[in-house]
Amino acid sequence: MRTPAFGVALALAVASLTGPAQAHPPTTQVSVWVTTPDRAELLHERAPVSFHDGASDRTTITVDPRTTYQTMDGFGAALTDSAAAVLYRLSPADREQTMRKLFDPNQGIGVSFLRQPVGSSDFTAASEHYTYDDVPAGQTDFGLKHFSVAHDEQQVLPLLRRAKQLNPQLTVMATPWSPPAWMKTGDSLVGGRLKDDPKVYDAYARYLVKFVQAYAKADVPVDYLSIQNEPQNRKPSGYPGTDMPVRQEAAVITALGPLLQKVSPRTKILGYDHNWTTHPGDVASTPPGEDPETDYPYKLLRTSAAKWLAGTAYHCYSGDPSKQTDLHNAFPTKGIWFTECSGSHGPNDTPPQIFRGTLTWHARTLMIGTTRNWAKSVVNWNLALDSTGGPHLGGCDTCTGLVTLQPDGTVSTDAEYYTIGHLSKFVRPGAVRIGSTSYGTTGWNGQLMSAAFRNPDGTTALVVHNENDDPRAFAVAVGGQSFEYELPGGAIATYTWGRTAADVPQELTAVAATASDNAADAGQLVDQDGSTVWQSKAAQTPGQWVQVDLGKAQTFRQVALDSGGNAGDYARGYEVAVSNDGGSWRSVASGTPSGQLTTVTFRPTHARYIRVTQTGSAGNWWSLADLRVYR
Repeated sequence: MRTPAFGVALALAVASLTGPAQAHPPTTQVSVWVTTPDRAELLHERAPVSFHDGASDRTTITVDPRTTYQTMDGFGAALTDSAAAVLYRLSPADREQTMRKLFDPNQGIGVSFLRQPVGSSDFTAASEHYTYDDVPAGQTDFGLKHFSVAHDEQQVLPLLRRAKQLNPQLTVMATPWSPPAWMKTGDSLVGGRLKDDPKVYDAYARYLVKFVQAYAKADVPVDYLSIQNEPQNRKPSGYPGTDMPVRQEAAVITALGPLLQKVSPRTKILGYDHNWTTHPGDVASTPPGEDPETDYPYKLLRTSAAKWLAGTAYHCYSGDPSKQTDLHNAFPTKGIWFTECSGSHGPNDTPPQIFRGTLTWHARTLMIGTTRNWAKSVVNWNLALDSTGGPHLGGCDTCTGLVTLQPDGTVSTDAEYYTIGHLSKFVRPGAVRIGSTSYGTTGWNGQLMSAAFRNPDGTTALVVHNENDDPRAFAVAVGGQSFEYELPGGAIATYTWGRTAADVPQELTAVAATASDNAADAGQLVDQDGSTVWQSKAAQTPGQWVQVDLGKAQTFRQVALDSGGNAGDYARGYEVAVSNDGGSWRSVASGTPSGQLTTVTFRPTHARYIRVTQTGSAGNWWSLADLRVYR
């Protein structure tokens, strides 16, 4: 039954979202959208600012469109059975309004990626867990004669079809929590393994193919398919789960790959789909005598089944996002998707505490932490839940969704709505992450974090999070232009702009670095990570130097000295010298900096080594987050 309060509550929460999702501003104008942890601003569009020529003395986030990383698929959550049930408690009009706020890129946040359970998960409104081919205990169905997705036709598929209408660029990923019980040891959806039988591997592969075909027939084509949710979670608490060692997952993929390529070549296979690191509880539950496979994704990508894999998927419940970069470095041709993390809370946490804690943790860890570590997607768990954190059957009882159905019938927007929205509304599928300096860490160090993206239409979206509880003033620079801004403590902002006329130089990659003081940390000068800082660990005195090696003689005309978050630790004077042999040096520039970022420009110079010598004096240390060299 419709409640008059619904429209008011949701409209107030997202009133600012009704404008164009991605305008094309003048080349100097920057649109600004802000969310604060006290809910004073919720994806609120502030007055625009403008680029101006020249630099700033403030801590500066440098955006580099010439440095490119991964292509983005999208941002979103899972339209679980529970989420569908919650949405169907609304009147048709209120359900439509909520769907628009979630999926419409203009009137809402434009959710662009959904991860769908294949059968039951812990978040189901059904009284019993299910798959699409359940038969009485003791029976089998190798012919899959009982296969049916009729359950999903009631609520899940109609909502998926509407979501794709609202956002035609929506990507759909599918993940099973368990094969049918007759395929498993223990004949149960909860726990156990696939029976170690080639006929079972083949049957499970065909089961997954039938699911993909059934969804395609229902006008919901599946873009990605993983083999098993959390394959090392051996003891799920009352909900479907399967212990699937690498050898079994590889066997299923080997059977599935050729079948899927024949009937649905658009559907790509993802492996693993579990935490950044193996959870200690999963290690402890390893059967005696077996390998806990703490290197699961590495082992999987070394099997012959890897030829069928587009890449791997990760969750947030153990470890940190840097593990994604480690895997990328080992297998650079395989993609990485981040596919699950749920907001959660303690039993006595107040709503303001839940909102603040979730917003700030998700901002630094998921929004920016995963994307800066090669994730092609950022996906939360439930799209919608009720005020009890349900319905659910086993599993988590403190999880939160993007939106919540309250007891009075209103729908409220949660922190995840805004962390996902700051990405999905402005970063379009097909966007490419580009270079930007970031000084914060996922472990919290109180600095500024950033991630930047270039959309297919050439516009840029820059996401900035102020980790600190206090306001932070900073600048954003693109080439020779910059703008200044101040963000409240804990706030998130998305800045968007069109193509700028700025001349953006090309950065060169240094292969090594050394220093007169604290040489052990000199590598942090050239690691392209603003959160790691080389420091002299001594007062500034004339003669201190840092040096980088380009690997071979190259032509360059600019050096940037970036003190990072240590804004006051810039060199009080500098001289830039170059050399081809590391022994004979000639000076090309000198000066007196005035702030955190000093960009030194000189005539085009051909050399292999660059040395920056401190020529001033100060009682504080000399700090450099990065020493960047530009062509």
